[in-house]
Amino acid sequence: MKVKEIRELTTEQINAKIIEAKDEIFKLRMQQATGNLEKPSRIHELRKDVARMKTILAERKEA
Repeated sequence: MKVKEIRELTTEQINAKIIEAKDEIFKLRMQQATGNLEKPSRIHELRKDVARMKTILAERKEA
């Protein structure tokens, strides 16, 4: 998810997206543990997306 897309979302939508991403990360980690993970880079992408979303939320709090 790009920063521009995230900035267009409301705070509530961003929080919902963070929860969804964390759930997906958990599921991917479980697949990784069982050896069924097809795209390991997806975990990295999701972690970066969560970080971007949290950064934008922090910026909104400051303003």
